[in-house]
Amino acid sequence: MPGEFVDFGDFVQATLPGLLRYGHALTGNPHDAADLVQTVLEKIGSRWTYVHDKTGDPLAYVRRSMANAHVSRWRRTRRENLVADLPDTSPHVPDDPFEHEPLWRALRTLPPRQRAVMVLRYYEGLSEAEIAGALGITQGTVKSQASKAIASLRTKLKAADGEGEGSGAG
Repeated sequence: MPGEFVDFGDFVQATLPGLLRYGHALTGNPHDAADLVQTVLEKIGSRWTYVHDKTGDPLAYVRRSMANAHVSRWRRTRRENLVADLPDTSPHVPDDPFEHEPLWRALRTLPPRQRAVMVLRYYEGLSEAEIAGALGITQGTVKSQASKAIASLRTKLKAADGEGEGSGAG
C-alpha cells in the first residue's frame, strides 16, 4: 500500500508506472505525462514528510495534485499562441500507438476533470469514493462528471462510427 511508504524514494519506485499511465491518460501523450509526473513529484518530494504524515493517502494526494496541475496548465495554454515564424522541423517522433484509436481520441477531447474521472474509474479501477478523495471533489460531482463524460463519449464514438460507415461504396 503506497500509504505505508515512509521513504519518498520507495514511494516513487512503487507508484511511478501507475502515475505515468495516469498522466498519459490525462495529457494524451507520454511526453507531457512524464513532464507532469516529474513536476508534481518534485513538489511532493520537498514536502514528503507533511504529505506522508498529514494527508492519510499520499497516492491520492499525488493524483489530485497531478489533476490540478494538468487543469492549471490546460487553462494557461488553451489560448492560441501566434508566432511570427514557423518552428524548425524536428526529427521524426514515432506515433503514439493510440493516436488513431477512436476511444482514445474521444477521451482526449473531454474536459480535464471529466477525463480525470474516467481515467481513475475505468483505467485505474478506483471507486467513486476513492476518485472523490483523489480529486478533492464530492462523490456527487464524480457521478455527474462520469455521466457527462460517458454521454459525450457515446456521441463522439457514434459520430466516428457513422463516418466510417458512410465512406463505403454505395
